[in-house]
Amino acid sequence: MIPAAFEYVAPTSVEEALAALTAAGDDAKVLGGGQSLLPVLRMRLNAPEQIIDLTRIESLRGISEDGDHLVIGAMTTHHDVATSDLVREHAAVLAEAAQSVADPQIRHRGTLGGALVHADPAGDLGAPVLALDAELVVVGPGGERRIPAAEFFTDLFETAVGEDELLTAIRIPKHTGWGGAYEKFVRVSHQWSIVAVAAVARGQEVKVGLTNMGSTPLRATGVEEALASGASVADAAGRAAEGANPPSDLNGSSEYRAHLATVLTRRAVERALAG
Repeated sequence: MIPAAFEYVAPTSVEEALAALTAAGDDAKVLGGGQSLLPVLRMRLNAPEQIIDLTRIESLRGISEDGDHLVIGAMTTHHDVATSDLVREHAAVLAEAAQSVADPQIRHRGTLGGALVHADPAGDLGAPVLALDAELVVVGPGGERRIPAAEFFTDLFETAVGEDELLTAIRIPKHTGWGGAYEKFVRVSHQWSIVAVAAVARGQEVKVGLTNMGSTPLRATGVEEALASGASVADAAGRAAEGANPPSDLNGSSEYRAHLATVLTRRAVERALAG
C-alpha cells in the first residue's frame, strides 16, 4: 500500500526541527530511522500531514563520554551501539541487546532514540536502558529536561516525551566492570521478543529489566530484592513475573510468558554474575 500524501521537512538542527514540530502540531510525525514509522505509513494506520526527518541532524548522532556517563545521541543506529567499544566497555548489556535487534539491514537504519520513543514493549532496547538506570534527554520549547528511564515509558507505545519535544540523547551511568547479559526468546530469528531479560551485575548488586512482560518495559524488582537479601539465583528468578502483566497472543499465553521470564532471568543473571 502507498502512504497518504504528506509534506516532507528535513531540518539540519534541533532548533529547526523543534520549530517545524511546533508549527505543525498534532499533524506531524517525527522520522528517526523509519523502521517503525514507515510500515505504519504504508499501511495507512496513521496519515500525518507532515513528516519531520531527523536524519540530517548530525548533532544527534554519536557516542561519547561525559565524566562518569556515556552519552548516546538519539539518532545513533543500533549497529553503531552494538559495535561501539565504549558501549561494550561501559554498558555491555546494551551492546548485546542492540546486536539482537532484527537483522543487519534494520540495525544499520534503525536508531536507539527512535526505538525508545516508539516504546514497543516487545522492543529489545527498553529493558537494558531500564536496567542501566539511564536518563533520557528531551528538548522542547521550554528547554531541556532529563527523564529517568523508570519514568520514561508510560503505557503501550507511549512515553513521557511531549508532543512538542524531541528525544536528543540517552545518558547512561558507566557500568565499567559490571557483567551484563541479554537473554531473548523467539520462535523465528529476527522476530520481536516473545520475552527477553536484561541483567547487569557487580558482586551482590544486580539489576534486571524485562521485555514484553507488560505494556511497557519493566524492572524485575522482586528479583533484585531477593538477590540483595541473599537468595539464590534460582529462587530469585522465580519472582521475575511479580507485578508484571504479560500479554497473551499467538506466540504464547500470559502464563507461558511468566514461565519464560523465570527461565530467562536465571540465565541472564547467571551470565551477568559470571562477568
